[in-house]
Amino acid sequence: MSAYLHSRGAALGLPISGTFELTARCNFNCRMCYVHQNGPDLAEKELTAAEWLEIGKTARDMGMVFLLLTGGEPLLRPDFPEIYTGLVKLGLIVSVNTNASLYNEKIRQTFLCYPPARINVSLYGGSEETYGRLCGNASFEKVVKNLRSMKEDGLQVKLNVSLTPYNAGDMKKIDAISREIGLQTKSTAYMYPPIRLTGKTGENAGRFTAEEAGRVMAEWDALRDPEEEFLRRAENFRQNRKAIEADECADANGTGEGIRCRAGRSAFWMTWDGRLMPCGTMPVEEDAPDVRREGFGTAWKRVREYAAAVRTPSACRGCPDRENCPACAAVCKCETGKFDEKPCYLCEMTRSRIRTVLRIADEMERNREK
Repeated sequence: MSAYLHSRGAALGLPISGTFELTARCNFNCRMCYVHQNGPDLAEKELTAAEWLEIGKTARDMGMVFLLLTGGEPLLRPDFPEIYTGLVKLGLIVSVNTNASLYNEKIRQTFLCYPPARINVSLYGGSEETYGRLCGNASFEKVVKNLRSMKEDGLQVKLNVSLTPYNAGDMKKIDAISREIGLQTKSTAYMYPPIRLTGKTGENAGRFTAEEAGRVMAEWDALRDPEEEFLRRAENFRQNRKAIEADECADANGTGEGIRCRAGRSAFWMTWDGRLMPCGTMPVEEDAPDVRREGFGTAWKRVREYAAAVRTPSACRGCPDRENCPACAAVCKCETGKFDEKPCYLCEMTRSRIRTVLRIADEMERNREK
């Protein structure tokens, strides 16, 4: 149903799904984050609860069905229950991104009364030490306790795992936690350059080299996949067939030169201070629409026009690894500063992942023959 609605939305110019970035503030200070900001007056610049609800109503009236609330850390806002409840009462299907460290009884009761479509929890490691090293906040035990509480309450929870040089040693621990609690888990070792914060392309102090990132992702595949599934993945790589699940924002109707995902076609991202963008990982351009000043309808029209003009690298379209490479318009912009320039980091990472998967698969097959 979601894919169909987005397909129709893209054809009709409707904002089927949106992301509200309620704040750039966070109680964590993760080394690889591309959003987190500090500042004594930051909260004063954020949209108020009333503004978020009014924009949510307008977007809903224009076609929005799905909404993701994110940050920073959205639960940091004292008025989060008010914002969340108000948006759910608009009839929207609402999901929430959180690090789960600030989950408390008030939030719990809010979610029990109005269950989110899904709670996406970032799990950053398997120990207090790892959390301290990567996030600057030793909250591991608190997060796991809250994960158990959510699961026991019957809430829909998914783990998002960002693999970096500071936590990759905890892969087995993270895997064990997700299996024990029974949680769907998604992982990546690709960390976007924080161009929104630094203005610099192709740099992220909290990520692996491209070669290392590909290797770690392959090792995660081997850890999580049943052996037969992993071997099928390897065979698909050998045949240049799709071997990696599509990202949630992927759009099968996206076309060659333009944006291939839903960004700016049937989906949008709104920053904590009211700027509308196709995707939250892109830099906020100086002339990005300001919803407070222009209104949501005008801002969405401008975002669609901006996205329609984007052209991605011609070199990528003929690449044999294209179907298994996570390169997209946002990645190209963050890595190179241009939408139409090939992101070499992604090329190297993808090739490394494929090589490592094939190497591990060969080892599995040799062990079977013994």
